[in-house]
Amino acid sequence: MALFGALFLALLAGAHAEFPGCKIRVTSKALELVKQEGLRFLEQELETITIPDLRGKEGHFYYNISEVKVTELQLTSSELDFQPQQELMLQITNASLGLRFRRQLLYWFFYDGGYINASAEGVSIRTGLELSRDPAGRMKVSNVSCQASVSRMHAAFGGTFKKVYDFLSTFITSGMRFLLNQQICPVLYHAGMVLLNALLDTMPVSSSVDELVGIDYSLMKDPVASTSNLDMDFRGAFFPLTERNWSLPNRAVEPQLQEEERMVYVAFSEFFFDSAMESYFRAGALQLSLVGDKVPHDLDMLLRATYFGSIVLLSPAVIDSPLKLELRVLAPPRCTIKPSGTTISVTASVTIALVPPDKPEVQLSSMTMDARLSAKMALRGKALRTQLDLRRFRIYSNHSALESLALIPLQAPLKTMLQIGVMPMLNERTWRGVQIPLPEGINFVREVVTNHAGFLTIGADLHFAKGLREVIEKNRPADVGVSTAPPPSTAAV
Repeated sequence: MALFGALFLALLAGAHAEFPGCKIRVTSKALELVKQEGLRFLEQELETITIPDLRGKEGHFYYNISEVKVTELQLTSSELDFQPQQELMLQITNASLGLRFRRQLLYWFFYDGGYINASAEGVSIRTGLELSRDPAGRMKVSNVSCQASVSRMHAAFGGTFKKVYDFLSTFITSGMRFLLNQQICPVLYHAGMVLLNALLDTMPVSSSVDELVGIDYSLMKDPVASTSNLDMDFRGAFFPLTERNWSLPNRAVEPQLQEEERMVYVAFSEFFFDSAMESYFRAGALQLSLVGDKVPHDLDMLLRATYFGSIVLLSPAVIDSPLKLELRVLAPPRCTIKPSGTTISVTASVTIALVPPDKPEVQLSSMTMDARLSAKMALRGKALRTQLDLRRFRIYSNHSALESLALIPLQAPLKTMLQIGVMPMLNERTWRGVQIPLPEGINFVREVVTNHAGFLTIGADLHFAKGLREVIEKNRPADVGVSTAPPPSTAAV
């Protein structure tokens, strides 16, 4: 009985589970590009290391090592990998640091000072980034693990007391190596928890698409890493800006990502596009009214000829009134994605009327229009863009089959009017696109679109349009209330 109850609860939870409308997979093929840009950023961060002064006494000798600065960093060997538990792991081996510091030595009444160059060799760094979903649905670096060690240091002492420095060099360089070990991990911890999170903050979560509609890209769960990729599930739902709490139930199939040949894959379900069209429908955007000169001249003449019998029965003050053609979508359009292509089905009312000045309009006819549009998707930069084309078009009367037959001569000119007058306006908007959740400065290139049953996938490569340092400096937060020190156990000596 208990087993049956547990099974029932599991099925009930599964029935209410919401599928993502958008999925993104970053594959291991992207890691080399990310590593190159990340290492440039890491080099610049490590060059900011500040090492405390080293003061001491050995017999009658008093020494002070101060103003230690990192002058260069050489990363000869590095690997960046996905790891199921850590998400992202960077390992650097056999690196070297160039240092410059000021020396001061006092022996009895004799003083010596100056600047000297040194090197830290055999530098090893192993750091892992743990990624998770924060309460707002944003991806964050939630933890940084770090182990760092410097195997040896060398300083070319010179000057009046060169032999004395040679005597003290082992003691001094050992102390500097210890201090350097203690400084690497805090720098990396700050880079991950503060600076990389500032970069992730540039990814849209809930943002406006235009003046009518917004989109929700909140993560539905923590990112999932395997040895070859990192998968992220986003809600991918549009909403009217006047109804931010409104939500369209997601009854579409869950998009699947199987490919790993490109750097990144993005999948969109039918729900993604359905929520967009229903949001615009609820916002009142799916209607068009053409009056007077806005109605194409040839169509105006044809409509007046078609409804001549009704027009001549009107008063002379109304007969020559401007013509009005109104299209109003009756229900939210629906998207169908098949391997053969993507189509959008639309049902709208078409109302033809005369609009006499300062008088109520006179309706001549009301009909229903069924249209089917083909849709082609493309990624440009980080925007998903859509090109629409009118494929099928049919009008029929709401009143009788006989009137539907009378509307046949209007079919071709109305379709032409839609293709020439309406479709360009729709495509002007859809080609502007909607942003995909990527950090600032990163774009998609060389995309390939593949249709499946109920969803489509777009495989692409990544391109850094801006340097990582440039984006982070632009969005660098004030380091207030953020601990930049890792747990003591993470810094290996």
